[in-house]
Amino acid sequence: MLDAYSEQAFLKALEKFVEESPKNFVLDLSQIDFVDSSGIGALVKIAKKVQNAGGTFQTVTNPRVTQTVKLVRLEQFLSLQPSVDDALAKLKQN
Repeated sequence: MLDAYSEQAFLKALEKFVEESPKNFVLDLSQIDFVDSSGIGALVKIAKKVQNAGGTFQTVTNPRVTQTVKLVRLEQFLSLQPSVDDALAKLKQN
């Protein structure tokens, strides 16, 4: 679950990881069953941070998370992918 209660811990962990990691980033949310507006806001913050550092951001999702992200029309920005393999292939294309 990625919601208002978990958003701060999620951001803290990922921001540190983004600062210390390579530019390309794959976030696997395929096991997450719920994302609310706070969670989507956290994803946008992380994606912007990666992109501002010159990297690419890929998000692996499941149908439920994909549906939520599509409701707010951020599927392109968050570069939704159906699997880790698809996300890695997309990184190789960039």
